Amino acid sequence: MNSLSALIAAPSAAFYQSALDRQAQLTKPPGSLGLLEDCAVRLAAMQACARPQLTKAHVCIFAADHGIAAEGVSAFPQVVTLEMVKNFAAGGAAVNVLARHIDACFEVVDVGLLQALSLTNVISHRAGPGTANFKLAAAMTPEQLAKAFSAGQTAVERAISNAADIFIGGEMGIANTTSASALAAATLHIPAADITGAGTGLDAGQIQHKTSLIEAALRQHQAVLNSPLAILQTLGGFEIAALSAAYITAAQRGLPVLIDGFISSVAALLAVGINPGCGDWFFYGHCSAEKGHVRVLQALNARPLLNLEMRLGEGSGAVLAVPLLQMACRLHNEMATFGEAQVSTA
Repeated sequence: MNSLSALIAAPSAAFYQSALDRQAQLTKPPGSLGLLEDCAVRLAAMQACARPQLTKAHVCIFAADHGIAAEGVSAFPQVVTLEMVKNFAAGGAAVNVLARHIDACFEVVDVGLLQALSLTNVISHRAGPGTANFKLAAAMTPEQLAKAFSAGQTAVERAISNAADIFIGGEMGIANTTSASALAAATLHIPAADITGAGTGLDAGQIQHKTSLIEAALRQHQAVLNSPLAILQTLGGFEIAALSAAYITAAQRGLPVLIDGFISSVAALLAVGINPGCGDWFFYGHCSAEKGHVRVLQALNARPLLNLEMRLGEGSGAVLAVPLLQMACRLHNEMATFGEAQVSTA
């Protein structure tokens, strides 16, 4: 775990300023391309180059089961985690379709399904057969947390070996919005009711049940919820811990990260708590329709690229945002300057 606290270099200030200067010379009113300008400038700084580009995204789905599912906090049975991993492996999920569209490298990692899979295209890096029920006990042991972190770290190393220029993490785990809501409430010191939503499609009564369970767990574990690591170990899912470690590792290796929706953003929130420097390497793909996402984005000072009222997870919203980043790069690289086009400046 000590490796996750290692110093993270900031993106290049010199290339950031150079990219800003170029944006000021392009044939458009200053700021008229909005967030696309900021994306191009930040990518130039991250890649330490004058002409940033994104050609190969690496999409990694971390999957794990949750003991808290036994409390009836999801509209779907727990076996759906396993069934969806098989669907990912077969190429049939939404994120598969989107990843194919952008020609991304795609992989699925079993970080802790209840039942281990022996599929050649599912990577096994198991922290255990699902987490414990955090209503009753800590979700994982320190050793399991370290194993989940390792799954995230090695995923980034695979991305780098595949020449990826951006990392996207996704998640699958029935009841993981319950873990994510508990993690966010504990980290932000806010009531569970402020952040707990419908997840897989709960009605008002079911949301209240889910909220009450989280509030009771937060009271029970209050004495130990005193650091990001302790919060993750006590309330988190294996896949959320893997995401947090992947985000930190990518930043340490100078690889930009594109973050998905609510659960992935909660993982980012924990990652920033563990190693604050990693946040400089993050882009946020979209604003989820899940209730707590706006609150988490605000805490991260994040500006999402899209708002399509999605709440699927899987990394799907992040993958959808890749073409926007690619277009931001092309606009930055290929537009004429006022001088080149012989257009009068303001």
